[in-house]
Amino acid sequence: MKRFAALVLACVAACAEVPTTDAPDPIRLTFPEVQRFAGDSPGPATRPNSEMALDFIDLAFRMESGRELPTLTRFEGPITVRVVGDLRPENREDLNALLERLRREARIDIRLTDAAEANIVIETIPNRTLQRAAPNAACFVVPRVQSWAELRAARDTATLNWATLQTRQKAGIFIPSDVTSQEVRDCLHEELAQALGPLNDLYRLPDSVFNDDNLHAVLTGFDMLMLRTYYAPELRSGMTEEQVAARLPSILARLNPRGQRPGGTIPSATSRAWINAMTDALGNGISEPRKRQAAARAIAIGQALGWTGPREGFANYAYGRLQIGNDATLALGAFNAARRAYAQSPITEIHSAHIALQLAAFTLISQDAEATIAITTPAIAVAEQYENAALMSLLMMFKAEALDLQGDTEAGMALRLDSLGWALYGFGDRDQVIDRLNEIASLVPQIPPS
Repeated sequence: MKRFAALVLACVAACAEVPTTDAPDPIRLTFPEVQRFAGDSPGPATRPNSEMALDFIDLAFRMESGRELPTLTRFEGPITVRVVGDLRPENREDLNALLERLRREARIDIRLTDAAEANIVIETIPNRTLQRAAPNAACFVVPRVQSWAELRAARDTATLNWATLQTRQKAGIFIPSDVTSQEVRDCLHEELAQALGPLNDLYRLPDSVFNDDNLHAVLTGFDMLMLRTYYAPELRSGMTEEQVAARLPSILARLNPRGQRPGGTIPSATSRAWINAMTDALGNGISEPRKRQAAARAIAIGQALGWTGPREGFANYAYGRLQIGNDATLALGAFNAARRAYAQSPITEIHSAHIALQLAAFTLISQDAEATIAITTPAIAVAEQYENAALMSLLMMFKAEALDLQGDTEAGMALRLDSLGWALYGFGDRDQVIDRLNEIASLVPQIPPS
């Protein structure tokens, strides 16, 4: 169930705190066509198989609520997917690329169909309608039903209960029709993956979309390995946790021989108190002071438990963005704490790229062009590798402003122009992109005319 916390936009809120003597002129540019990624894998799974076997069990036999699932369920046989409603051309290409990845990387027999009967139906719904049904979800997947009308009829019945399945035969995915291309693409990745396999999200995972931090935009090598394991011939629907656990070591050794190495210490389970605190910090309908208190509580819980890595980083990240506009010193301290947490491992490089965006706002406000360029340059490459157009385009805009500060306005404009097609994919329309450009430009104190 994908949730959009709008973390990528947190930095621009800082512009409200920047005193300027003369607002910058509005940026007027000629826009290119919307850009989209080719749909390549960000990279292979890298952790030891013994560690990922434990992850598989938690993903396959638990739900986000903590409820246990009695047996493994999956589709048995070829899988068909049908789209109902409006899907932009770039998102149809995204879906085709995703299905190709599932066939190539996860070895799942899956294809699109126009036939009335399909295993998985993806239906586009106006965002307002979706939000009324599920206020905290941007999109979602349910079993057994395949239309919005069927979903409404089945609400509050056992029909939608994943735990009662013996095998998966039909599922419905509901995504918004009127959000950005990147948001739709991200929904397609996570919800289709959950329709096929894991129903859980784990905050401890550093390398997966199955994590409510939403810092991964597309399915990773780890995710594809989990799905390939789901559909390994050694497994079948109806197996218990013990039966699956007994087969996992040999399955993973066959599918991922590079993972056969020492290691495999898995982090402790994420406490419900920490999850509740983060839910409040990121939730809707909660006052900003209460959100800040909740994020601070999550940091304290993690510190008491000795956590490092993704959960430490994300709690500080959330706290930092909640302090923007309230206390810039606390915000910067939290972002630096998140940066240190994420820097502990190369697996969290996309997480570090999100932090780079926040830190670039501070260095640009300070007119430190060199530091801004040093922060954004590697982060741009990482955002491109992990196919996050919104993040990449913002980082490019920050670097462009820094190049302007250095007097290299030609390079700055060239980079700014390069960012536009990606920004259209990430933010939806030209007005939104112009707003982002002007907000970032406003972070640079303007020199009044003499």
